[in-house]
Amino acid sequence: MDSAPTALLVGKIMDILENEAYSIAAIRDEVDEIKQELVSMTSFLEDVEGQKTQTETQKAWVTSVRDLTSDVEDIIDEFMYHTYEQQSRGRFARWLHRTIHIPKNLFYRRKIANKLHKITKMIKAIPERNKRYALDDVVGTSWDDISKWVKNQAVSSLFINEDELVGIDGKKQTLTAWLLHEEQHLTVVSVVGMGGSGKTTLVAKTFTNETINRHFDSYAWITVSQTYVIEDLFRSLIKELHRTRKEDVPADLISMSYRDLLQLLVNYLESKRYLVVLDDVWDIKLWREIRIALPDRQLGSRIMLTTRKEDIASHCFGVESHVHCMQPLEKNDAWELFSRKSFSTFDGKCCPPELEKLAWELMEKCKGLPLAIIALGGLMSSKKSAAEWSKVYNGLNWHLTSHHLLEPVKSILLLSFNDLPYRLKHCFLYCSLFPEDYLIRRKRLIRLWIAEGFVEHARGVTPEQVAESYLMELIFRNMLQVVERNETGRPKSCKMHDLMRELALSTSEKEKFSVVYDGKEVLEDIGAHRLSIQTTQGGIKSCIGMSRPRSCLVFVTGIFSFSFSKSLPSGFKLLRVFDLEDVQIDKLPHNLVYLFNLRYLSLKGTQIKELPKAIGLLRNLLTLNILNTKIEVLPRGISKLLNLRLLIMHRRTGEYMAFKTAHGTRVPFNISKLKKLEVLSCVESEGNIIRLIGNMTQLTRIGITNVKERDAMDLCDSIQKLKLLQCLALRVSGEEEFLDVNALSSPPPHLRKLIFGSKLQKVPPWFSSLQNLTYLYLHWTRLDEDLLPHIEALPCLGRLLLVNAYVGNELCFNRGFPKLTILELFNFPLLNKITIAEGVMRNLRLLTLARCMELKALPQGFEYLSKLETLELLSVSMQLIESIQEGGVDHPTVKHITVITNYSLKCLIRAHHSSST
Repeated sequence: MDSAPTALLVGKIMDILENEAYSIAAIRDEVDEIKQELVSMTSFLEDVEGQKTQTETQKAWVTSVRDLTSDVEDIIDEFMYHTYEQQSRGRFARWLHRTIHIPKNLFYRRKIANKLHKITKMIKAIPERNKRYALDDVVGTSWDDISKWVKNQAVSSLFINEDELVGIDGKKQTLTAWLLHEEQHLTVVSVVGMGGSGKTTLVAKTFTNETINRHFDSYAWITVSQTYVIEDLFRSLIKELHRTRKEDVPADLISMSYRDLLQLLVNYLESKRYLVVLDDVWDIKLWREIRIALPDRQLGSRIMLTTRKEDIASHCFGVESHVHCMQPLEKNDAWELFSRKSFSTFDGKCCPPELEKLAWELMEKCKGLPLAIIALGGLMSSKKSAAEWSKVYNGLNWHLTSHHLLEPVKSILLLSFNDLPYRLKHCFLYCSLFPEDYLIRRKRLIRLWIAEGFVEHARGVTPEQVAESYLMELIFRNMLQVVERNETGRPKSCKMHDLMRELALSTSEKEKFSVVYDGKEVLEDIGAHRLSIQTTQGGIKSCIGMSRPRSCLVFVTGIFSFSFSKSLPSGFKLLRVFDLEDVQIDKLPHNLVYLFNLRYLSLKGTQIKELPKAIGLLRNLLTLNILNTKIEVLPRGISKLLNLRLLIMHRRTGEYMAFKTAHGTRVPFNISKLKKLEVLSCVESEGNIIRLIGNMTQLTRIGITNVKERDAMDLCDSIQKLKLLQCLALRVSGEEEFLDVNALSSPPPHLRKLIFGSKLQKVPPWFSSLQNLTYLYLHWTRLDEDLLPHIEALPCLGRLLLVNAYVGNELCFNRGFPKLTILELFNFPLLNKITIAEGVMRNLRLLTLARCMELKALPQGFEYLSKLETLELLSVSMQLIESIQEGGVDHPTVKHITVITNYSLKCLIRAHHSSST
């Protein structure tokens, strides 16, 4: 576990040595020597990472390596900072400095060389010290011991007490129905959820049900775990199958070969209806290995498996399959379970009034995780006073990692963390830098990971694609929870379970990976390179105890203003990440521009009005986010940021359904020098900017506002050159202005998102060719022509947002729209009828109707929208509202909808699921 952050750090240092070698020529011998040591250290760390058991000596070595490589990074970065200071001076100043300060420079370089030489000696001394004390055979905490403990816990679920079961009756009925279904072919039933969610308990209670036992001729429960030997699994399976039928186990089972075991299993199950449970599956490879031993003779046999990984549960097994996703316990069920465990020794076995508020707060920390509720409830059963309960609540992090009664929770959660590849470990730990219950946006997290250097380089794949694969892996493993998805099902935001976050925080601090500062006490320097400030009362100046941080993320709540001192602390000069999103500041520290190491700067949502004129000094900057700030013009120096990849900067103003809802930012004419720029949104159209954009061929996302009619030809010509473009947003300068884009004969082939805000005389013919389009937003186009026939066949369109886009009185969805999940219709003053044919928009989940006052009833064919979950109504006619209320003509057609929201009446109607749902 220790080696993950260290191995990453080694890789980052090697990148520095490779890419900045020209600046460190004077200390090349020391650099080359330490580089060779780092290569050897990387191999060692990867070897240690692969071991399931680590000796205490190896753990100590890893800790030493981590600390030393951190020191190396500090030295190299300081040297680079010194070199940068020399280069950033003017030509005359540099000549004068070299003339006067040559002795000082020589002394400084010699000092750096001596530091590196000293660290090299210390690195070499580590294995020599290990050898001298001969401690290699002393074993520390064993992975196998933890795995064995977890395996025993799983088996004990077969005998769990009824008082630890709450809220599983409905889930058990679902599984039972799948097992007893008349389908005769072999069927796989998967139960998936995070560690401690009750998967094994649920399956165990289904497995031991008498009705299930009578239905199958033979049944077996096998706990797989992370490490298994297929021959041993076969032996366990044979033993269990014989035990349930009270038969003698073959005497020579231990000595049987793989072939003999396989033959025995196939012959035994040949004529039986069987049920096999594979508990705790970590790798789909298991299915490929065990499938051959489980014949399908169309007798109604079933296989159940539990797993923490969604990609395993949803795997194509080649047979009929069902997936049950474990959900957190509802609040009332969670409280009932917590009360049973916490207050069993109290008078009346119920919560005393003075503890109720604390008890609810503590229970909610578990976020509906049964294992955590049971363990925490057991711990609290011995605590009688409010003071004792407060102590546990305030020190939950310590109790989780140190108290023996919470060991089950720690071990179960640690198992998931330990199973992560080393690159994913630091990505996961990084998520704990966000506050509790914080919604972490996918794009933000990915950009931060890239700036930190966590994302490996892969030929032919963008860093964003690699980082997203990391994120999806964490989601599949149920270590991050998806809160919101976009129209294509792609995660938009996620969060950490509270207890996962507590575990990550304690691990991060122990590994010196990061520290969270709450502003309540003096911050001590623990050597961590990442700092998250989460406060209602402090600022950066209160963190001067933190020396040489590489990342600083600020989250301020509960106050309306926040300010820096005039300059950042000197220890912040090596920052790579500076994230001030939504921090209410209006001025930046004057020395911000000297953070030469800075890769990521976010001022999103701040009150900043201008960027420093010397912004061009931040030559390593990759991401600059000034979205929704008060910055109207970029300084000329922005064109010096030659490594900049993402420039995000539009400002939202005005009413959503009014014509003008966004303002771009004015950029200098030399913006086209940024050849690496991939995202430019949103830029104000002026001068030759539209023609120049055509030269920025790496752009994948572009937004342009204030476009003029006269710009149409130049615009089409520039867009046609942007072959990598995925997102395009265009807005004209006035609501009566037309923008003729018909000249765009071949739009960018990878276009996924199109936002168009301009009056249109007719639908551009190229709309129908956008085969990869997932999102279409037409704003104030006021078309006379029916748009729908032009876009109905688009195979990927998932969201359609139309705002005053059509002036006709009828919309007919006659065919197509196979992937559409979100349809939003705003401001259709003449629309009085919507028709939906059967089979059209069959995947629609959300429908919004707003400012459609002439619409007196639901769309004709509304009943065909069987998957619709949400209906939103805003400023619609009273006739339409009355038609869906109890007794209304359309009320029967909305019964299957989960949520109906009528914003105009400020009320929320929740419809119950129909019996078929």
